Amino acid sequence: MKKKPPRTARRSLRSILVVWFILFSVVPVAFVTGYSVLKYEQAIDNELAQRLAANAREIDAILDDFKSSMMDRRNIYAADTPFIYTLSTGDVAGIRRTALDWLKADISTSLTFFNRQGRMLASVYRDDQSRLKDFVPSGRRALVLAQENLDKLRYVNEYALVEHSKNGRFSLILFSKLSNAAGKHVGYLEQSLDLDSRFLIKQKERMKLELMILRPTGAVSAATLPDFSMYEKGYFEEYTKALVHSFFDLDVRGEPHGFLVYPMSFGNSDFFLALGASKRDAKAVLRNVNLAFYVVVATVLGLLIIMIWVSSNAVLKPLQDLVAATQNIQNNDSPVEIPVTSETEIGLLTESFNTMSRNIARARAELKNKIIELEKANLQIKDTQTKLVHNSKMISLGQLVAGVAHELNNPIGFIYSNMSHLRDYAEKLMRYAEEAERNPHNIHRLQKELDIDFIKEDLPKLVRSCEDGARRTRDIVLGLRNFSRLEAAELKELDIHESLESTLNLIKGEIKGRIEIERNFGSIPKVKCFSSQINQVFMNLLSNAVQAIEGSGRIWITTKITRVRGKGEMVVISIQDSGKGMTPEVQEKIFDPFFSTKGVGQGTGLGLSITYGIVLNHGGDIQVKSQPGTGTEFIVMIPVKPDESVLKASINRKAE
Repeated sequence: MKKKPPRTARRSLRSILVVWFILFSVVPVAFVTGYSVLKYEQAIDNELAQRLAANAREIDAILDDFKSSMMDRRNIYAADTPFIYTLSTGDVAGIRRTALDWLKADISTSLTFFNRQGRMLASVYRDDQSRLKDFVPSGRRALVLAQENLDKLRYVNEYALVEHSKNGRFSLILFSKLSNAAGKHVGYLEQSLDLDSRFLIKQKERMKLELMILRPTGAVSAATLPDFSMYEKGYFEEYTKALVHSFFDLDVRGEPHGFLVYPMSFGNSDFFLALGASKRDAKAVLRNVNLAFYVVVATVLGLLIIMIWVSSNAVLKPLQDLVAATQNIQNNDSPVEIPVTSETEIGLLTESFNTMSRNIARARAELKNKIIELEKANLQIKDTQTKLVHNSKMISLGQLVAGVAHELNNPIGFIYSNMSHLRDYAEKLMRYAEEAERNPHNIHRLQKELDIDFIKEDLPKLVRSCEDGARRTRDIVLGLRNFSRLEAAELKELDIHESLESTLNLIKGEIKGRIEIERNFGSIPKVKCFSSQINQVFMNLLSNAVQAIEGSGRIWITTKITRVRGKGEMVVISIQDSGKGMTPEVQEKIFDPFFSTKGVGQGTGLGLSITYGIVLNHGGDIQVKSQPGTGTEFIVMIPVKPDESVLKASINRKAE
């Protein structure tokens, strides 16, 4: 017996252990470390946001100081009675002269005075070089306070707002209503403090931050860097519309920054201050932490792999020995044993394997003995079966020979009985011929004496009777030859109708006079088969049908063609008799070997079993329908073109 190569495991137990160790050790470490790094980064962002919020409050306090200073100066101006009188009289020169003096000590960028109707009288301001300037509108260039501002000052004495410009500047403006000592309204004062990037840059240098003034729409009004104004409109809008302080990351000239958008207000105006601090140092720390994380994970992973490799060797080596020994069992008749080197569960497993190996060797030896005994018994059964089949064939042959002998007896009897008359007629004719040669004159007397006229009349009848007997004998012999088919071992095409007729001719003696045959033959093709076996099927079925009819009866033979899925075209042969029928219990057993409903000595019970095997070997099927008292129908289905290789193989097995 050829030895099979040793089978290897599809999956390595060591790799499984490594995977599970990694899952339950490295993965938790990686998760905890990664989570810690994430929390650390969030903590850095939170700390940075808190610091930026403190800086924002500090700048908000500066703006509040600006407003308080502007209000203090306004109160000083409103308490200057001579100036209030000058304002009420519309003395532009006096207003301009006094305002220039006041602006020198004021933080405001400009002071603008209006009369009680809101018409501008004079304005003093600082230019970009901080030089004091004044402006007095001419009669043709009358400037008035915006109606919106007039409407608001109608109900309040002051209000403040922030005005954003497009040149990177925003202004803190305070509008105030001025009245004389009697409380009479005499005019208006507009104080404006212009702030631009220079103000933000001073805060940047002091706080080490990047700053932006944002409108509610997210547009940049002023910033410490012109780069911020280059962002598309609405870029920062999502942060200005947030309900809480928004913190986001933004790269500023290639350096990561964390920005906080802080809401602020000046009087009736809302705006936002964006403060950004560099995260370069924090990122460096995070990189170091991540590097440390990777080093720790790699170190733990390496140590785990080494530990698993060492520990798995201690576990897997005995298991590998067990696997090798298990694979060797099938190639060895003697027990395969492994030395027990451990007192652990693996050692117990090794001892159990050794016991099992000894039991298998013992069982294998017993099995071989049983196989030898079974082979002997099988040979005896085959011999017995061969004898039984031979006996069955001899019984069938005896019945067939008896029927054939009966059929041959009649025509041979006709011929034999006619031979004496033919011999007598021949002697008389020879005597008549001799007398005619010797004594022609006695012809007439001898003709009457020998009754030649009767001989001439009866002799043709006797010859025809002998010819009929000989022809019947020839037909019977031809039917026997067709039934036996000496070329049965060859696969040939068979005419089913011819086979049925030949079989009917052979059992004609049992049929004649009591059973009527009704043929309903369809148009069917020839079937490729072993003809002698198919003839045997028809002989068994028709013989059973004849024997099932007690007294007179009828047999219906029907043929047709049908198509079965997976098998192609099949010829269907139905043989139905009007006999006594069968019970369901008998129907379940009729194809079993040695089952018979006939009396002792009348059959072996192998006829239908052999029939069933022949039909199945040809790739066909056989069915039975029967009811007690109504007869039996056998339906045989044979493929027109069977699988020749399968059919020949089945015949060869049967021959063996």
